[in-house]
Amino acid sequence: MIEAMKIPNADWFDSAFTEQPEQAHSGIVYLIGAGPGDADLITVKGLRYLRRADVVLYDRLASPELLDELAQGTEKVFVGKGPACHTMKQEEINRLLISYAQQGRTVVRLKGGDPFVFGRGGEEALALAQAGIRFEIVPGVSSAISVPAYAGIPVTHRDYVSSVTIVTGHEGHGHDSSPINWEALAKTGGTLVILMGVKGLAQITPRLIAGGLAENIPAAVIQEGTTPRQRLVTGTLADIAQRATVAKISSPAITVIGTVVSLSNALEWYEMAREA
Repeated sequence: MIEAMKIPNADWFDSAFTEQPEQAHSGIVYLIGAGPGDADLITVKGLRYLRRADVVLYDRLASPELLDELAQGTEKVFVGKGPACHTMKQEEINRLLISYAQQGRTVVRLKGGDPFVFGRGGEEALALAQAGIRFEIVPGVSSAISVPAYAGIPVTHRDYVSSVTIVTGHEGHGHDSSPINWEALAKTGGTLVILMGVKGLAQITPRLIAGGLAENIPAAVIQEGTTPRQRLVTGTLADIAQRATVAKISSPAITVIGTVVSLSNALEWYEMAREA
């Protein structure tokens, strides 16, 4: 996170997007959601902007196939982050976006899923706004919804649940001081979708049970969802962490906890489509 970052005042939008004389030749940054993994799930708008980019800064979770859509000569910069392995610090990414735009270039920041759903897109947008750089947000298909769908799990269903909570599991890996109140989340009563939490699942599930969530409630872990490498492991809240370990599930993976997981047996269409 950028040090001493302050949210701009109410006039920031007009000042950032109204072209001033000194900004007449400035570039623009498009923060684009690439979708969950399947290259076909990028939006039409996102693909259009991608094809006109001068430089693309792309993440680990953005489909490599999307880079084939770039115009010849487009500069490609990998800035992906993996578990305990960051190619580039966030502050450096922010500085690069600003620098390229100040050179008058059309910049695409290609991010997995949606830029504003645990994608740090908000931090990047604030950095651009504070630097007076023009930018546009192009929402993407979030993995929190689409990955369960590819596994035959509707995160809401009027006969089962009418709410869904999306939370990151990354911050609480094995730390008692986790800012996430898992015990409180156990009482929400809807579907719980945990992003980036597979490594900490063995610590998370007991806290959910301690908060009152039933041990036998269905649970699933989906690795590399929406891609040909998709793997699905199902079980209950009590045993899903162990099942995921035995199956050697690794990141990127999403955990879904709730009664709707039981529908995957009947609705797991993607596996059947791959076998057809």
